[in-house]
Amino acid sequence: MISVPFQNNSNFGIGPYDRIQNILNIQPVIPVKLTPDVNMIVRWVAPIVYQPAPGTANLQVYGINDDTPAYFAAVDLQKHAAVGGFGDMAPTFFFTSSKPHKLIVGAGPMLILPTATSKVLGQGKFSMGPSILALVQPGHWTVGGLVSNSWSVAGDSGRGDVNQMSLQYFINYNLKKGWSLSTGPIISANWKGSSDNVWTVPVGGGVSRVTRIGFQPANIGVQFYGNPVHPTGGSSWSMRLSVALLFPRMPKPGAK
Repeated sequence: MISVPFQNNSNFGIGPYDRIQNILNIQPVIPVKLTPDVNMIVRWVAPIVYQPAPGTANLQVYGINDDTPAYFAAVDLQKHAAVGGFGDMAPTFFFTSSKPHKLIVGAGPMLILPTATSKVLGQGKFSMGPSILALVQPGHWTVGGLVSNSWSVAGDSGRGDVNQMSLQYFINYNLKKGWSLSTGPIISANWKGSSDNVWTVPVGGGVSRVTRIGFQPANIGVQFYGNPVHPTGGSSWSMRLSVALLFPRMPKPGAK
């Protein structure tokens, strides 16, 4: 089955003015049959980012004192300034067996492409590393995890090196009439960050339902996550809204 998820992540409480960062991930997942025994699953994440200004500039450095109209104008600008555009795209290529197994395992390279339209929306580096996916589906459950780590190998020499990990575990319990309960937090670690700015650890979950939008099968869901561990100035909680368009492949005539 080909799926095309549109996943919108609203991250609340950014910076000293409690701004909202918004990331819309368009992430099609396309299986490709390479041989009778091996499939390649392409997962391509294309983010569209609304990034609020950090609002941490020391205005007095620029000669703007706190008792002038210019100061209040500059503070107001920081409270509302933001940058929007495309972030860095991240394609992943999983190679997995085409034969049915109780444990499904896939592994392959993950790339991070410096496609951001602004410096504040991307890392400015071409990065790559391994990614591994594993899941099982006993009864009404789907349980698994996806982990990757990437290192920068090329790009703007004036930007910092990249060494980061992403770990997503997912648990899904199917209910009646297409409903399900699910959790899928993305735990991240920036190994280049200072000791208190390495980890982001969300906790939470939500509900989803497989339904139709007109004639189009889709999986629609909402999830909420708190971030008990997050970098300084990072989000304390987030909301994820998702619509995944589903394109099942019909069996060929005569196929068993």
